[in-house]
Amino acid sequence: MSAVGRIIETPACVAEGADWLARCEPRFAHALTLTGPLPLRRRKDGFEALLSAIVSQQVSVAAADAIWGRLKAAGLTGPRKIMWAADADLRAAGLSRQKIRYARALAGAGLRYRDLRAAPTDEVVATLVEIPGIGRWTAEIYAMFSLGRADVFAPGDLALQEAARLLFELDARPTEKAIREMSQAWSPWRGVAARLLWSYYRVAKDREGIR
Repeated sequence: MSAVGRIIETPACVAEGADWLARCEPRFAHALTLTGPLPLRRRKDGFEALLSAIVSQQVSVAAADAIWGRLKAAGLTGPRKIMWAADADLRAAGLSRQKIRYARALAGAGLRYRDLRAAPTDEVVATLVEIPGIGRWTAEIYAMFSLGRADVFAPGDLALQEAARLLFELDARPTEKAIREMSQAWSPWRGVAARLLWSYYRVAKDREGIR
């Protein structure tokens, strides 16, 4: 368990992390008065979760939801279905040529999803980024939401960067490197800090920053 760290399993886990963050950082305490209780955001692990993350890359939340809905309706969310589907069917659901290639690479990767549950987060990320189309952002989102890792952040996420700019009154949106360094102070609850910043982004911008 020590190699994996704390696992977020229930809303009470999220609330515990939020209380810790509010005590450590007054700006988080202020943000929580605006956002209210933070969402659990737990998802099942496995192929479908990673495929969903690939769908979400570089498109709006609304667009990703629409594409995912079409894939689900067409029954195209399993590895065999992805491998057997015609490109035209995947394009009709909204996948770009590049994302079709990524989806097929994931389907053929032969990942041992159960083994990832017990692997240290660094190992999870290293394993996933070897697959075409899965970058660090996708791997960190998977570790955070599908594996429940409490101390994972996703500093490459633009909504998190923008939320941090607003909440901490920064002159400019922080770079990925800068916000990764900022997030060190939020350990061991960086995954809850991410949930808080996404919720704050929704309040400040009146739109969702993450699916």
